[in-house]
Amino acid sequence: MSSHSLAINSAKPLDLSKWRNVPNLMIGGGAVLAVSGLAIFGFKQFGYSYLVAYMFCLSLCLGSLFLVLAHHLFDAGWSVPIRRFCEHIASLLWGWMLVLVLPLLVLAPKLYPWMSSNPASDHALRAKWPLFTLPGFYIAIAGSLIVLGFLAKQLRAWSIKQDATGAAECTYKMRGYSYWGIFAFASLVTMLLIMLVKGLEHEWFSTMYGVWYFAGSVWTTLATVYVITMVLTRLNILRPVLHHHQFYYIGSLFFAFTVFYAYVTFAQYFIIWNANMPEETFWYVQREKGTWFVMSIIFIIFGHFFLPFLSLLRIDAKQSFKLMSFLAVWAWLMHFIDMTFNIMPVLHPDGFPFQTIWIDLGCLAFIAGILIKVFLIKFASAAPYPIKDPRLIEAVGQFHPVPTQISGGELDETSEHDQTDEFQKDDIH
Repeated sequence: MSSHSLAINSAKPLDLSKWRNVPNLMIGGGAVLAVSGLAIFGFKQFGYSYLVAYMFCLSLCLGSLFLVLAHHLFDAGWSVPIRRFCEHIASLLWGWMLVLVLPLLVLAPKLYPWMSSNPASDHALRAKWPLFTLPGFYIAIAGSLIVLGFLAKQLRAWSIKQDATGAAECTYKMRGYSYWGIFAFASLVTMLLIMLVKGLEHEWFSTMYGVWYFAGSVWTTLATVYVITMVLTRLNILRPVLHHHQFYYIGSLFFAFTVFYAYVTFAQYFIIWNANMPEETFWYVQREKGTWFVMSIIFIIFGHFFLPFLSLLRIDAKQSFKLMSFLAVWAWLMHFIDMTFNIMPVLHPDGFPFQTIWIDLGCLAFIAGILIKVFLIKFASAAPYPIKDPRLIEAVGQFHPVPTQISGGELDETSEHDQTDEFQKDDIH
């Protein structure tokens, strides 16, 4: 086991008692900032700021749902200990994200120019009928959130049921939901992005845009998952069921999606710019004006790709708490700037609106505070990990009666440290 993972397991336990009121402070402070921004700058600025914050938080819910789906589709063993809190985050799609989208649905006529356009004189709008109509807009958003929320709710429900019964039926049910869920996920995530973000500039189209949002969402979620896993380990909640490879694998996936995001982002830019079609290139032309161009170079290219890419090249970097904590905070910042880069140029074409950034942060604090509070309630209502999952023993790196490959290699590759009291089989059950 590496010195980094040893340091993780021997670190001093955390005391989070002083942080219990943080979600309430975020909700209250965020609401004050958001309402103040609404009173000063009006509904339109508030709507755009709220949209940036909503898409940021939505990406974490969707990224968590994808990780749960991938776990069941690949019948993964190593990810069993981290699956439960991912299920909690994903289940926020059911009800909560649908409620939180209501301000955007109410303000939609002020945010989306196509709603006041005449399809008879707007070919782009006429070609996208019936999706870009008022009924189509509301049905697409509500329907997508309901289906994705139902999927996340069922996966969590069957996972918790397995804690009580240990029945194989639960595993088969979760696999069944994941089978059709991955197709629904791909199409409905793209639908949400088209209606909520791309709809701000309905003339523009890109076949890579849904994949871009997916890549950024999972990238940011993996950074969040790493931090949550680390915190729960320091709280001695997940320590009994964690093998040291979990941190390495999460870090490796974070590294992989760093590259994947960069590839998708560049591919979209290269294809559109190389084709040189005015109805496509105007989107990038608009984002080369004022400070937007500087931000795209500094943050999107260097901040979103080069810095995490170079930082994660070393194998042991993925198990360094200090480095990964920094990169997680950096990922949240880069993803928030990325959302701003995609949304705000419509309202502020001349450059980044530094004078209104406090409204963006207020909306983000308000939405995130609500979601964190609900997440903590969900986390306290069930076991912190799937206690009767049939592959939990493999995730820990313990003896299995049937020789099989486990997280990190074959059974005879488990280290002596993995057989200490904190990883004993009795602790699992």
